[in-house]
Amino acid sequence: MSDAEVIIIAMKKSPENVRFSDLLKVCIKYFGEPRITGSHHVFKTPWQGDPRINIQKDGNKAKRYQVMQVLKALELLKQ
Repeated sequence: MSDAEVIIIAMKKSPENVRFSDLLKVCIKYFGEPRITGSHHVFKTPWQGDPRINIQKDGNKAKRYQVMQVLKALELLKQ
C-alpha cells in the first residue's frame, strides 16, 4: 500500500485530524503540482466546477472541509 493510500484511509477515519503536508502529498499524487497563490494551493481537476481542490494550512493541520472536498474529488476520479 502506498503512502498516499495510507493517508487516504486516515483522512476517511478522522478528517479533522489530517496534517496539511499529508493532504498536500495526496493532492500532488492524484492532481499534479499545485499553482500557489499566497497561502492557497490550487490543483487542476479533469472536470469543471465542484469539487474544486484549493487547500490551505490551518496551523499545521488541513481544514476539515477541504479534506472532505479532496475525498469527494478522489471518488469522482474513480468513476
